[in-house]
Amino acid sequence: MLLWLIEPDVFQLPQLHKHFNIVGHTKRQLTYMKRLKLTALFFLTFLLGQSQTKNFIDQPYIEVSGSADTFVTPNEIFIKILLSEKDTKDRVSIEELEIRMVNALKALGLDTEKDLTTADIASNFKFYLLKSKDVIKTKLYILKVSDAVTASKVFIKLEELGISNTTIDRVDHSDLERIKNIMRTNAIANAKARATALTKPLNQIVGPAIHIADTENYNQQLLGRVAGIQIRGATTFQNDYKELPKIDFEKIKVTANITAKFVLKT
Repeated sequence: MLLWLIEPDVFQLPQLHKHFNIVGHTKRQLTYMKRLKLTALFFLTFLLGQSQTKNFIDQPYIEVSGSADTFVTPNEIFIKILLSEKDTKDRVSIEELEIRMVNALKALGLDTEKDLTTADIASNFKFYLLKSKDVIKTKLYILKVSDAVTASKVFIKLEELGISNTTIDRVDHSDLERIKNIMRTNAIANAKARATALTKPLNQIVGPAIHIADTENYNQQLLGRVAGIQIRGATTFQNDYKELPKIDFEKIKVTANITAKFVLKT
């Protein structure tokens, strides 16, 4: 009698289990196929890479290095100028000192609108608290000049105005990128000349380059010292000087280093 109380679908459970087993088996097959395809693709990519590397190594080649260098005179000299009310013992405001400085630089033929900039544009003036009640107002400028003679004139003129907190910030050359490329060209030519010198006794011909590496190493720091002129601290210029103090900079050394691989032909 109990059999009549059980739903007829219960007797189909084995068929349902069989159906789910088939679905699960199909999904596992699809996953396995995807993994197999990915593995095959990875293996094929590896073989292609190995083939290309093998083709490169199998070629007879020579590896050489080349270099070239030159020296250029800086044509951009950046002077740091610090205006401070302390230098005038508070007798001259920094605003008045600024006006005097700009007029003096213009008298030297400098374009102050183009070549004179504030080092901190966000805050034109900085205040330094020295004591509980002492506040000193300062302003920092960067002036660009094109040669050492002009720099000497600037130092002298600023010293006359009582502005002695000046120093060389850095030097540069306006055409440095073009000079770098010339050195690169000379360096690769030097490398090929070395390869030719090494292979000519072997009756081999230097073919095209198959690999070139450029090691950039350009020194454009201020290497020289400023001679014959004091650019920091207290006043050092005499009012009765007869000639400009000699100021000179070491030249900027521009060097290019190249490593190249050339195919060898017989």
